[in-house]
Amino acid sequence: MLKNKIVVLLIAITSIVLCSQPVAANTSGKTKYPIVLVHGLSGFDKALVDYFYGVKGALASVGATQVYTPQITGYENSEVRGEELLSYLEELSAVTGVTKFNLIGHSQGGLDARYVASVRPDLVASVTSVGSPHFGSGTADFIKDSPLEGTTLAIGNAIGTFLAALTGDTSQQSNAMGSLQALNSTDAAIFNAKYPEGLRQGACQNTPTHNIGSWWWPNWVKDYSVNDGDHKVNGVAYYSWSGIYNPIFDSNVLDVADGLLAVTSLTINDKNDGLVGRCSSHLGRVIRDDYTMNHADEINGLLGLRGLWGTKPLPLYKSHAQRLKEAGL
Repeated sequence: MLKNKIVVLLIAITSIVLCSQPVAANTSGKTKYPIVLVHGLSGFDKALVDYFYGVKGALASVGATQVYTPQITGYENSEVRGEELLSYLEELSAVTGVTKFNLIGHSQGGLDARYVASVRPDLVASVTSVGSPHFGSGTADFIKDSPLEGTTLAIGNAIGTFLAALTGDTSQQSNAMGSLQALNSTDAAIFNAKYPEGLRQGACQNTPTHNIGSWWWPNWVKDYSVNDGDHKVNGVAYYSWSGIYNPIFDSNVLDVADGLLAVTSLTINDKNDGLVGRCSSHLGRVIRDDYTMNHADEINGLLGLRGLWGTKPLPLYKSHAQRLKEAGL
């Protein structure tokens, strides 16, 4: 009897000791250089919710605690926005002593990041684009070229209204049309000729699938590298990922973005996220171009609402921080 009591006591003491041991912090995504999240159309200063909703917290959970979210002009071309981003990084470098940054840009933010990396590669460790229209947006082409002025104005204003509601910034809503026009394929080609680093060369390819298992126990994987651009240029590493979605099967009835993106998706002759086609999103190492998510889901927008089968966006950012750390960035 006494022996049993001693055993129970020892087990209890061991449990208390083990439970009292401090849990080692997760530093799997603690990057060498700080991460800078660059927003697309719209702004931060009057935002009701973060543009990158919950992303900072997700990154912090894997040790990436040095994360910055600059405020740049909500609606302008990428050279103007890029210059503002460059000024921000120069000031941040002067204050913190940090010499380089990992830039992660959503939508137009990916183009802004490319501009900075092209003109000041010494300040940039990596550029990652998320759903960015590197080769232009079919929606912007439709707005620019359509003779139906009333229709295009309605679409432009609807997108502006949506972005203003999403961020709480109504001050620049009327400029959304001009910004969308600046993202058309013609202007994108001009921009790309000036700042070609990391872009896919040649035509967009269908993603091949390979069996890395056996014939009796197959393991099919997709090879996204067929649409890669240069992985590193002038010391800057380039990455990209994006989503595609079916407005019927991948929508959430509570997500107001789905209705708008379902309409704009019809203007794009490619699988797309509602605003950006799959083939337009390729930059550097293509991680994936077919996550099940729309343009808002890519930043965990609308308070994280997404379709039932949608890809969870926050794990993608955590995984990428780990990827950057493994690359010494």
